[in-house]
Amino acid sequence: MKKLLIAVLCCIVVASPAALAQADGVRAVAPILGDVARGFDPPEPDWLSGHRGVDILGTPGMTVVAALPGVVSFAGMVAGRPVVSISHGQLTTTYEPVQPSVSAGQSVSAGQAIGVLETGHPCGSEACLHWGLKQGETYLDPLSLLGGGRVRLIAADEMESLRQRAAAATHHGLDGQVSAAGLVSPAAGVVSSPYGMRLHPIDQVWKFHDGLDIAAACGSALLAVAGGTVVEAYYSPGYGNRLVIDHGVVGSQVLSTAYNHAQGYVVAVGDQVEQGEMIGYVGSTGASTGCHLHFQTWIDAQLVDPEPLLPR
Repeated sequence: MKKLLIAVLCCIVVASPAALAQADGVRAVAPILGDVARGFDPPEPDWLSGHRGVDILGTPGMTVVAALPGVVSFAGMVAGRPVVSISHGQLTTTYEPVQPSVSAGQSVSAGQAIGVLETGHPCGSEACLHWGLKQGETYLDPLSLLGGGRVRLIAADEMESLRQRAAAATHHGLDGQVSAAGLVSPAAGVVSSPYGMRLHPIDQVWKFHDGLDIAAACGSALLAVAGGTVVEAYYSPGYGNRLVIDHGVVGSQVLSTAYNHAQGYVVAVGDQVEQGEMIGYVGSTGASTGCHLHFQTWIDAQLVDPEPLLPR
């Protein structure tokens, strides 16, 4: 009976990270998109050496985002390395080596940029993120936060290839081109799914696709298609990280646009943005099978097909 009681108490104290993370309806997101170089391998007993987190391959200077909404509990140097820790109630996540762009006491949302990845963590690559998770004093596997999520982890060499292709696309397709409607392209990539009816890639049913999908490299730039004001920025289970810009009158029509599934944003509600200004990073948050931008447009408050409005 005593052993049974202990087992039950353990289950109560160390609850499922995914269940805790999703208790408020918010799904965790990967802090960077990359291949897992080394998994969770805690020591037994816990005072011995081991690996109390996961290492994710990345590139120096890439943006690191918060896995869950919470409050920054620490942002500074530990043993000569920059570290960010975020409290999420019963859970705490840690990110290193990350040069912070946030400060202690600051509230952050899931997918919000918290800093940039630096070199220095030994993982057999130029740079990688050591991502940790604790419940109280107990170390847990951070990948368990992603649970049944659809975040796609890609290999570092594939990421570099995507970045090179995105850079080439930017040079050829986003270099000052303005459409007849007066807009620039929101991302460097190719159309992977048009506006209209389609077979949904996750639900496998025919349904209306309310935007234009542009396949683009993870972490590549999202650009404002026209000048305007950021009016919404939040996380949605379907759209993931979502940002809406009110452009006012463009030409002779009132235009609004939305940028969905982002890894994170560098602007916030109330900010004024210029045409072509970088507003965030392409990601795969929410209901997504890979890195892309789900781009939406409204003209005079009516949802319309974005493709005819963009440069060819």
